[in-house]
Amino acid sequence: TDMRASTFHPPTLEMLDRIGVAQPLIEQGLKAPIYRHRDRQTGQYIEFDFSELHDATQYPYRLQCEQFRMAELLTQKLAKHAKADMRFRNRIVSFEQFDTHVDLAVETDLNVKKIRTKYLIGADGANSIVRKWLNLKFEGFTYPEKFLTLSTPAPIDQYVDDLCYVNYISDPKEWLVLLRVPSAWRILVPAHEDDDVLTSDAYKDGLFSRLLQSDDKISTNHRTVYNVHQRVVDKYNNGRVIVIGDAAHLNNPLGGFGMNSGLHDAWSLSSALTDIFQNGGDANALLNSFDDERRSIMRSFIQAQTIKNKKVMEATSDEAQRAYVKELRNISNNSARRREFLLFQSMLKYPKLAHAA
Repeated sequence: TDMRASTFHPPTLEMLDRIGVAQPLIEQGLKAPIYRHRDRQTGQYIEFDFSELHDATQYPYRLQCEQFRMAELLTQKLAKHAKADMRFRNRIVSFEQFDTHVDLAVETDLNVKKIRTKYLIGADGANSIVRKWLNLKFEGFTYPEKFLTLSTPAPIDQYVDDLCYVNYISDPKEWLVLLRVPSAWRILVPAHEDDDVLTSDAYKDGLFSRLLQSDDKISTNHRTVYNVHQRVVDKYNNGRVIVIGDAAHLNNPLGGFGMNSGLHDAWSLSSALTDIFQNGGDANALLNSFDDERRSIMRSFIQAQTIKNKKVMEATSDEAQRAYVKELRNISNNSARRREFLLFQSMLKYPKLAHAA
């Protein structure tokens, strides 16, 4: 139940709806059709409204909801599934693949078990042991600064006027993101200091003092420091072993694309495997198509958009800030450009998944 991703975009909700998870997730979350780009120095903001996309999706909003709530819903469904076998506290140690199967060595609390499977899907995160065993190239770069995230139950909207659920706040000195989820406000800021400094009470108090213009002591539920990467593997499918999600790609969190693109990986791969198992589809052709599709989307769209999002947020001169605000205002005032912008930011503009069925 730690604070990881918190934004679900419209196409992700459409996928979750197909397996009966969207509505119970929506009931636990916050609908956020509106989000704002705000100038921290002036307090002025430019507003964008996903509800303009009502003709393009049945979910014309961002759903703000903690990732663990989705995990709980999926776990409940799997527990009732006749063919699902969930094993917690099992850690993959190694694997070996053959023409017809993959053999895994899995460590439990008491022993090491052997498991034989037709395919192995490594969805085991940024530090994926599956990716490491495959010795895949993880091409890209790591940003020099770290990101600090904090969550607080404090009523931040009572200190800062005109906040909505999603706020991107630009500033040459200290840009930040302010997001609301059901349990808390989440704050994300870039940082360069040592981790123990960034997670200290003194740093937390200084951050909130600058943000809220108040010396009130603000409590936090969590403080996390992490490195930020822009990386994509050179191959998703490697014989009978496939990597998806953070195991296959990492990007900065601005825009909320990380978890969503990982879920899109899973959806596309599951559809390809369904074709293989139920329809006798050509495994090599289908998995190569899946790899081409997902790597193309990650490199051409997700990576490019998240890099762009970060650059405009961190503009370090007044001139660059003015140019950024002017461009956003021009987009906002032009209906065609605004729609195009919203389609990209909602992930509705990205290529339709080849295996959407």
